[in-house]
Amino acid sequence: MYLKNAHISRRQCKSVCRFVCACMWTSDVGQNLDYSPVSWQEYFEQMEDVSVGQADGRDVFRVYKAGREGPLLVLLHGGGHSALSWAVFTTAIIARVGCQVLAMDLRGHGDTLVHQSDDFSTQTMSSDVANVIRACHGEIPPPVVLIGHGVGGAIAVHVASNALLPTAVGLVAIDVVEGSAMEALHTIQNFLKGRPKSFKSLDHAIEWSVKSGQIRNLESARVSMVGQIKRLVWFRLVVRDVRLRPWLNLLLCVRCEVEEADTLERAGPVRDDAVEDRNEEFYDRSYVDEEENAAPEAGGGDAQTVYKWRIDLPKSEKYWDGWFRGTSNLFLGCHLPKLLLLAGIDRLDRDLTIGQMQGKFMMQVLPPCGHAVQEDQPDKVADSVAAFLLRHRFAEARREASPNSSLAS
Repeated sequence: MYLKNAHISRRQCKSVCRFVCACMWTSDVGQNLDYSPVSWQEYFEQMEDVSVGQADGRDVFRVYKAGREGPLLVLLHGGGHSALSWAVFTTAIIARVGCQVLAMDLRGHGDTLVHQSDDFSTQTMSSDVANVIRACHGEIPPPVVLIGHGVGGAIAVHVASNALLPTAVGLVAIDVVEGSAMEALHTIQNFLKGRPKSFKSLDHAIEWSVKSGQIRNLESARVSMVGQIKRLVWFRLVVRDVRLRPWLNLLLCVRCEVEEADTLERAGPVRDDAVEDRNEEFYDRSYVDEEENAAPEAGGGDAQTVYKWRIDLPKSEKYWDGWFRGTSNLFLGCHLPKLLLLAGIDRLDRDLTIGQMQGKFMMQVLPPCGHAVQEDQPDKVADSVAAFLLRHRFAEARREASPNSSLAS
Protein backbone atom coordinates (compact mmCIF):
# COMPACT_ATOMS: atom_id res chain seq x y z
CA MET A 1 0.00 0.00 0.00
CA TYR A 2 1.28 3.46 -0.88
CA LEU A 3 1.08 6.03 1.92
CA LYS A 4 1.21 9.59 0.68
CA ASN A 5 3.08 12.13 2.80
CA ALA A 6 3.87 9.46 5.41
CA HIS A 7 6.32 10.53 8.08
CA ILE A 8 8.24 8.10 10.28
CA SER A 9 10.85 8.73 12.90
CA ARG A 10 14.45 7.49 12.68
CA ARG A 11 13.69 4.93 15.40
CA GLN A 12 10.70 3.65 13.41
CA CYS A 13 12.86 3.49 10.31
CA LYS A 14 15.46 1.40 12.11
CA SER A 15 12.74 -0.92 13.39
CA VAL A 16 11.46 -1.42 9.85
CA CYS A 17 15.00 -2.12 8.65
CA ARG A 18 15.54 -4.70 11.38
CA PHE A 19 12.24 -6.35 10.45
CA VAL A 20 13.18 -6.50 6.78
CA CYS A 21 16.61 -7.94 7.62
CA ALA A 22 15.01 -10.53 9.89
CA CYS A 23 12.77 -11.58 7.01
CA MET A 24 15.77 -11.83 4.72
CA TRP A 25 17.79 -13.99 7.11
CA THR A 26 14.88 -16.29 7.97
CA SER A 27 13.94 -16.94 4.34
CA ASP A 28 15.91 -20.19 4.43
CA VAL A 29 13.89 -21.65 7.32
CA GLY A 30 12.95 -25.22 6.52
CA GLN A 31 15.97 -25.77 4.29
CA ASN A 32 18.75 -28.11 5.34
CA LEU A 33 21.69 -25.73 5.09
CA ASP A 34 25.22 -27.03 5.40
CA TYR A 35 27.13 -25.23 8.16
CA SER A 36 30.17 -27.49 8.08
CA PRO A 37 33.60 -25.80 7.73
CA VAL A 38 35.46 -25.67 4.43
CA SER A 39 39.24 -25.80 4.00
CA TRP A 40 41.29 -22.80 2.82
CA GLN A 41 42.55 -25.02 -0.01
CA GLU A 42 39.28 -24.52 -1.84
CA TYR A 43 40.20 -20.85 -2.42
CA PHE A 44 43.94 -20.33 -2.02
CA GLU A 45 46.81 -22.08 -3.76
CA GLN A 46 49.31 -21.95 -0.92
CA MET A 47 49.57 -21.43 2.83
CA GLU A 48 52.86 -20.33 4.37
CA ASP A 49 54.21 -19.34 7.77
CA VAL A 50 56.52 -16.36 7.25
CA SER A 51 59.20 -15.61 9.87
CA VAL A 52 60.29 -12.00 10.40
CA GLY A 53 62.43 -10.21 12.98
CA GLN A 54 65.68 -10.95 14.77
CA ALA A 55 66.98 -14.50 15.06
CA ASP A 56 66.51 -14.55 18.85
CA GLY A 57 62.91 -13.35 18.71
CA ARG A 58 61.28 -14.08 15.39
CA ASP A 59 57.57 -13.59 14.78
CA VAL A 60 55.67 -15.97 12.52
CA PHE A 61 52.85 -14.68 10.32
CA ARG A 62 50.38 -16.97 8.56
CA VAL A 63 49.80 -15.98 4.93
CA TYR A 64 47.68 -17.40 2.12
CA LYS A 65 48.61 -16.97 -1.53
CA ALA A 66 47.05 -17.28 -4.97
CA GLY A 67 47.97 -16.21 -8.49
CA ARG A 68 51.38 -16.06 -10.13
CA GLU A 69 51.44 -12.95 -12.31
CA GLY A 70 50.44 -9.30 -12.26
CA PRO A 71 50.27 -6.84 -9.35
CA LEU A 72 50.43 -8.09 -5.77
CA LEU A 73 47.18 -7.52 -3.90
CA VAL A 74 47.98 -7.38 -0.18
CA LEU A 75 44.77 -8.17 1.71
CA LEU A 76 44.41 -6.99 5.33
CA HIS A 77 41.43 -8.22 7.33
CA GLY A 78 39.33 -6.42 9.94
CA GLY A 79 39.52 -6.68 13.73
CA GLY A 80 38.71 -10.15 15.06
CA HIS A 81 38.70 -11.70 11.59
CA SER A 82 41.54 -13.45 9.74
CA ALA A 83 43.04 -13.74 6.29
CA LEU A 84 40.38 -16.35 5.52
CA SER A 85 37.78 -13.56 5.36
CA TRP A 86 39.25 -12.89 1.88
CA ALA A 87 38.87 -16.49 0.65
CA VAL A 88 35.81 -16.15 -1.57
CA PHE A 89 36.90 -12.71 -2.79
CA THR A 90 40.29 -14.18 -3.78
CA THR A 91 38.68 -16.72 -6.10
CA ALA A 92 36.51 -13.97 -7.60
CA ILE A 93 39.32 -11.45 -8.24
CA ILE A 94 41.72 -14.08 -9.66
CA ALA A 95 39.00 -15.03 -12.16
CA ARG A 96 38.63 -11.42 -13.32
CA VAL A 97 42.16 -10.05 -13.67
CA GLY A 98 45.72 -11.30 -13.75
CA CYS A 99 47.07 -10.69 -10.25
CA GLN A 100 48.77 -12.21 -7.25
CA VAL A 101 47.10 -12.34 -3.84
CA LEU A 102 48.73 -12.35 -0.41
CA ALA A 103 46.31 -12.40 2.52
CA MET A 104 47.94 -12.31 5.96
CA ASP A 105 46.76 -12.90 9.52
CA LEU A 106 47.51 -9.71 11.43
CA ARG A 107 49.28 -9.99 14.80
CA GLY A 108 47.12 -11.51 17.50
CA HIS A 109 44.75 -12.90 14.85
CA GLY A 110 44.29 -16.21 13.10
CA ASP A 111 47.34 -18.48 13.21
CA THR A 112 49.95 -15.72 13.48
CA LEU A 113 52.30 -16.11 16.47
CA VAL A 114 54.23 -13.08 17.73
CA HIS A 115 56.14 -12.30 20.92
CA GLN A 116 54.19 -9.13 21.72
CA SER A 117 50.73 -10.33 20.81
CA ASP A 118 49.07 -7.51 22.75
CA ASP A 119 50.80 -4.71 20.81
CA PHE A 120 48.19 -3.52 18.31
CA SER A 121 49.60 -0.05 17.67
CA THR A 122 49.31 1.22 14.09
CA GLN A 123 53.08 1.62 13.94
CA THR A 124 53.74 -1.99 14.90
CA MET A 125 51.01 -3.44 12.70
CA SER A 126 52.09 -1.33 9.72
CA SER A 127 55.67 -2.52 10.16
CA ASP A 128 54.40 -6.11 10.29
CA VAL A 129 52.84 -5.73 6.85
CA ALA A 130 56.00 -4.27 5.31
CA ASN A 131 58.19 -6.94 6.95
CA VAL A 132 56.03 -9.80 5.68
CA ILE A 133 56.01 -8.46 2.13
CA ARG A 134 59.79 -8.05 2.17
CA ALA A 135 60.23 -11.56 3.57
CA CYS A 136 58.09 -12.98 0.76
CA HIS A 137 59.21 -10.82 -2.18
CA GLY A 138 62.51 -9.20 -1.23
CA GLU A 139 63.35 -5.51 -1.05
CA ILE A 140 61.73 -4.78 -4.41
CA PRO A 141 58.41 -6.62 -4.56
CA PRO A 142 56.12 -6.42 -7.61
CA PRO A 143 53.68 -3.48 -7.85
CA VAL A 144 51.59 -3.60 -4.68
CA VAL A 145 47.93 -2.68 -4.24
CA LEU A 146 47.00 -2.45 -0.56
CA ILE A 147 43.44 -3.59 0.18
CA GLY A 148 42.14 -3.41 3.74
CA HIS A 149 38.83 -3.90 5.50
CA GLY A 150 37.95 -2.12 8.75
CA VAL A 151 41.03 -2.07 10.99
CA GLY A 152 42.96 -3.62 8.12
CA GLY A 153 41.87 -0.68 5.96
CA ALA A 154 43.23 1.76 8.54
CA ILE A 155 46.53 -0.17 8.64
CA ALA A 156 46.67 -0.11 4.83
CA VAL A 157 46.26 3.68 4.91
CA HIS A 158 49.14 4.00 7.40
CA VAL A 159 51.38 1.69 5.34
CA ALA A 160 50.71 3.75 2.21
CA SER A 161 50.99 7.20 3.81
CA ASN A 162 54.31 6.27 5.47
CA ALA A 163 55.66 4.82 2.21
CA LEU A 164 56.63 1.56 3.92
CA LEU A 165 56.28 -0.30 0.62
CA PRO A 166 58.15 1.58 -2.13
CA THR A 167 56.40 -0.34 -4.92
CA ALA A 168 52.87 0.47 -3.70
CA VAL A 169 50.78 1.75 -6.61
CA GLY A 170 47.21 1.70 -5.29
CA LEU A 171 45.08 1.75 -2.13
CA VAL A 172 41.63 0.27 -1.53
CA ALA A 173 39.83 0.87 1.79
CA ILE A 174 36.69 -1.13 2.54
CA ASP A 175 34.11 0.26 4.98
CA VAL A 176 36.59 2.24 7.05
CA VAL A 177 35.71 5.90 7.68
CA GLU A 178 37.23 7.89 10.51
CA GLY A 179 34.08 9.81 11.44
CA SER A 180 31.68 6.89 11.69
CA ALA A 181 34.37 4.67 13.26
CA MET A 182 35.12 7.18 16.02
CA GLU A 183 31.42 7.57 16.75
CA ALA A 184 30.99 3.81 17.04
CA LEU A 185 33.91 3.17 19.39
CA HIS A 186 31.81 3.48 22.54
CA THR A 187 29.40 0.80 21.29
CA ILE A 188 31.99 -1.80 20.35
CA GLN A 189 32.39 -3.15 23.89
CA ASN A 190 28.65 -3.72 24.15
CA PHE A 191 28.66 -5.50 20.82
CA LEU A 192 31.51 -7.77 21.90
CA LYS A 193 29.81 -8.54 25.22
CA GLY A 194 26.71 -9.56 23.28
CA ARG A 195 28.52 -12.30 21.42
CA PRO A 196 28.60 -15.85 22.77
CA LYS A 197 31.87 -16.61 24.52
CA SER A 198 32.14 -20.15 23.22
CA PHE A 199 30.59 -22.62 20.81
CA LYS A 200 30.05 -26.36 20.89
CA SER A 201 31.50 -26.91 17.43
CA LEU A 202 32.68 -25.15 14.30
CA ASP A 203 29.32 -25.89 12.72
CA HIS A 204 27.52 -24.05 15.49
CA ALA A 205 29.88 -21.07 15.21
CA ILE A 206 29.28 -20.86 11.47
CA GLU A 207 25.52 -21.11 11.94
CA TRP A 208 25.60 -18.35 14.57
CA SER A 209 27.69 -16.05 12.35
CA VAL A 210 25.16 -16.32 9.53
CA LYS A 211 21.98 -16.11 11.58
CA SER A 212 23.30 -13.22 13.67
CA GLY A 213 24.17 -11.30 10.52
CA GLN A 214 27.88 -11.04 11.32
CA ILE A 215 28.55 -12.70 7.96
CA ARG A 216 25.66 -12.71 5.52
CA ASN A 217 27.15 -15.14 3.05
CA LEU A 218 27.10 -18.80 4.08
CA GLU A 219 29.88 -19.78 1.65
CA SER A 220 32.23 -17.21 3.15
CA ALA A 221 31.24 -18.04 6.73
CA ARG A 222 32.10 -21.71 6.22
CA VAL A 223 35.72 -20.89 5.45
CA SER A 224 36.32 -17.65 7.39
CA MET A 225 34.92 -18.60 10.81
CA VAL A 226 37.68 -21.20 11.09
CA GLY A 227 40.13 -18.32 11.42
CA GLN A 228 38.10 -16.56 14.13
CA ILE A 229 37.75 -19.33 16.69
CA LYS A 230 40.10 -21.93 18.15
CA ARG A 231 39.58 -25.40 19.51
CA LEU A 232 40.21 -26.03 23.19
CA VAL A 233 40.19 -29.37 24.97
CA TRP A 234 39.41 -29.45 28.68
CA PHE A 235 40.47 -32.25 31.03
CA ARG A 236 39.50 -32.78 34.68
CA LEU A 237 41.88 -34.85 36.75
CA VAL A 238 40.98 -36.05 40.24
CA VAL A 239 43.74 -37.09 42.65
CA ARG A 240 42.52 -40.16 44.56
CA ASP A 241 45.77 -41.38 46.13
CA VAL A 242 45.52 -40.51 49.85
CA ARG A 243 49.29 -40.26 50.05
CA LEU A 244 49.15 -37.13 47.91
CA ARG A 245 46.51 -35.37 49.99
CA PRO A 246 49.02 -33.35 52.01
CA TRP A 247 50.11 -31.89 48.67
CA LEU A 248 47.01 -32.05 46.55
CA ASN A 249 43.54 -32.28 47.97
CA LEU A 250 41.79 -30.41 45.26
CA LEU A 251 40.46 -30.70 41.77
CA LEU A 252 43.06 -30.03 39.10
CA CYS A 253 41.87 -28.69 35.79
CA VAL A 254 44.21 -28.76 32.87
CA ARG A 255 43.47 -26.89 29.71
CA CYS A 256 45.20 -27.96 26.54
CA GLU A 257 44.95 -25.80 23.48
CA VAL A 258 44.80 -27.90 20.35
CA GLU A 259 45.93 -26.49 17.03
CA GLU A 260 43.53 -27.08 14.14
CA ALA A 261 44.91 -29.39 11.47
CA ASP A 262 45.35 -27.96 8.00
CA THR A 263 42.71 -30.37 6.81
CA LEU A 264 39.63 -29.56 8.83
CA GLU A 265 38.18 -32.12 11.18
CA ARG A 266 34.50 -32.30 11.90
CA ALA A 267 33.70 -31.69 15.56
CA GLY A 268 32.44 -34.50 17.76
CA PRO A 269 28.86 -35.08 18.89
CA VAL A 270 27.06 -32.04 20.22
CA ARG A 271 25.79 -32.11 23.78
CA ASP A 272 22.05 -31.81 24.22
CA ASP A 273 22.04 -29.73 27.39
CA ALA A 274 20.86 -26.15 27.48
CA VAL A 275 23.32 -23.33 26.94
CA GLU A 276 23.64 -19.71 27.91
CA ASP A 277 22.24 -17.22 25.43
CA ARG A 278 23.66 -13.70 25.48
CA ASN A 279 21.75 -12.39 22.47
CA GLU A 280 18.45 -14.22 21.98
CA GLU A 281 17.34 -11.78 19.31
CA PHE A 282 19.76 -13.32 16.83
CA TYR A 283 20.37 -16.95 17.72
CA ASP A 284 18.81 -19.79 19.65
CA ARG A 285 20.08 -21.53 22.77
CA SER A 286 21.82 -24.41 21.00
CA TYR A 287 24.94 -22.65 19.77
CA VAL A 288 27.09 -22.07 22.84
CA ASP A 289 28.22 -23.92 25.93
CA GLU A 290 26.40 -23.36 29.19
CA GLU A 291 29.53 -23.21 31.32
CA GLU A 292 32.49 -21.34 29.91
CA ASN A 293 34.98 -23.45 31.89
CA ALA A 294 33.02 -26.65 31.98
CA ALA A 295 34.85 -29.98 32.07
CA PRO A 296 33.77 -33.63 32.14
CA GLU A 297 32.80 -35.22 35.41
CA ALA A 298 35.60 -36.49 37.65
CA GLY A 299 36.94 -39.92 36.99
CA GLY A 300 35.67 -40.06 33.41
CA GLY A 301 38.96 -39.44 31.72
CA ASP A 302 37.26 -38.01 28.63
CA ALA A 303 38.01 -34.60 27.19
CA GLN A 304 35.49 -31.93 26.32
CA THR A 305 35.98 -29.86 23.18
CA VAL A 306 34.92 -26.23 23.12
CA TYR A 307 35.53 -23.47 20.59
CA LYS A 308 36.42 -19.95 21.68
CA TRP A 309 37.40 -16.70 19.99
CA ARG A 310 41.06 -16.62 18.97
CA ILE A 311 41.55 -12.99 20.05
CA ASP A 312 40.20 -11.22 23.12
CA LEU A 313 39.23 -8.00 21.33
CA PRO A 314 38.09 -6.05 24.44
CA LYS A 315 41.69 -6.10 25.70
CA SER A 316 42.80 -4.12 22.64
CA GLU A 317 40.53 -1.17 23.50
CA LYS A 318 43.38 1.24 24.24
CA TYR A 319 44.44 1.01 20.60
CA TRP A 320 41.03 1.60 19.02
CA ASP A 321 41.29 5.37 18.93
CA GLY A 322 44.74 5.23 17.33
CA TRP A 323 43.55 2.91 14.59
CA PHE A 324 41.10 5.40 13.14
CA ARG A 325 41.91 8.93 14.31
CA GLY A 326 43.31 10.94 11.42
CA THR A 327 42.81 8.21 8.80
CA SER A 328 40.53 10.33 6.59
CA ASN A 329 43.19 13.01 6.09
CA LEU A 330 45.89 10.36 5.67
CA PHE A 331 43.75 8.64 3.05
CA LEU A 332 43.11 11.88 1.18
CA GLY A 333 46.76 12.92 1.39
CA CYS A 334 48.10 9.63 0.07
CA HIS A 335 49.52 10.19 -3.42
CA LEU A 336 48.24 6.93 -4.86
CA PRO A 337 45.13 6.08 -6.87
CA LYS A 338 42.50 5.30 -4.24
CA LEU A 339 39.21 3.43 -4.06
CA LEU A 340 36.76 3.55 -1.14
CA LEU A 341 34.08 0.85 -0.90
CA LEU A 342 31.26 1.42 1.57
CA ALA A 343 28.33 -0.58 2.89
CA GLY A 344 26.24 2.62 3.04
CA ILE A 345 26.52 6.26 1.99
CA ASP A 346 25.72 7.35 5.56
CA ARG A 347 29.20 6.19 6.60
CA LEU A 348 30.96 9.11 4.89
CA ASP A 349 32.37 11.80 7.17
CA ARG A 350 32.81 15.47 6.28
CA ASP A 351 36.42 15.25 5.09
CA LEU A 352 35.77 12.30 2.82
CA THR A 353 32.56 13.84 1.47
CA ILE A 354 34.47 16.95 0.42
CA GLY A 355 37.33 14.88 -0.96
CA GLN A 356 34.98 12.70 -2.98
CA MET A 357 33.28 15.78 -4.45
CA GLN A 358 36.73 17.08 -5.44
CA GLY A 359 37.51 13.81 -7.22
CA LYS A 360 40.39 12.83 -4.95
CA PHE A 361 39.37 9.17 -4.93
CA MET A 362 36.99 6.69 -6.52
CA MET A 363 34.07 5.48 -4.45
CA GLN A 364 31.33 2.92 -4.69
CA VAL A 365 28.48 2.11 -2.33
CA LEU A 366 27.57 -1.55 -2.52
CA PRO A 367 24.07 -3.01 -2.22
CA PRO A 368 22.67 -4.14 1.15
CA CYS A 369 25.38 -5.83 3.17
CA GLY A 370 26.90 -5.72 6.62
CA HIS A 371 30.28 -4.45 7.75
CA ALA A 372 32.04 -7.53 6.33
CA VAL A 373 31.55 -6.19 2.82
CA GLN A 374 34.02 -8.45 1.01
CA GLU A 375 32.42 -11.50 2.63
CA ASP A 376 28.80 -10.50 2.12
CA GLN A 377 29.29 -9.37 -1.48
CA PRO A 378 32.55 -10.94 -2.72
CA ASP A 379 31.62 -10.82 -6.41
CA LYS A 380 30.57 -7.18 -6.35
CA VAL A 381 33.71 -6.20 -4.41
CA ALA A 382 35.77 -8.15 -6.94
CA ASP A 383 34.00 -6.31 -9.79
CA SER A 384 34.83 -2.96 -8.20
CA VAL A 385 38.46 -3.82 -7.46
CA ALA A 386 38.95 -5.31 -10.93
CA ALA A 387 37.55 -2.18 -12.57
CA PHE A 388 39.88 -0.05 -10.39
CA LEU A 389 42.91 -2.14 -11.42
CA LEU A 390 41.97 -2.01 -15.10
CA ARG A 391 41.23 1.71 -15.08
CA HIS A 392 44.72 2.48 -13.80
CA ARG A 393 46.28 -0.26 -15.95
CA PHE A 394 47.65 -2.10 -12.95
CA ALA A 395 46.39 -5.43 -14.30
CA GLU A 396 45.01 -7.06 -17.42
CA ALA A 397 41.57 -8.59 -17.68
CA ARG A 398 41.14 -12.32 -18.02
CA ARG A 399 39.71 -13.21 -21.40
CA GLU A 400 36.87 -15.14 -19.81
CA ALA A 401 35.88 -12.25 -17.50
CA SER A 402 35.04 -8.61 -18.17
CA PRO A 403 34.13 -6.55 -15.07
CA ASN A 404 31.17 -4.27 -15.69
CA SER A 405 31.15 -2.39 -12.42
CA SER A 406 30.58 1.37 -12.65
CA LEU A 407 32.63 3.43 -10.20
CA ALA A 408 31.71 6.85 -8.92
CA SER A 409 34.65 9.20 -9.09
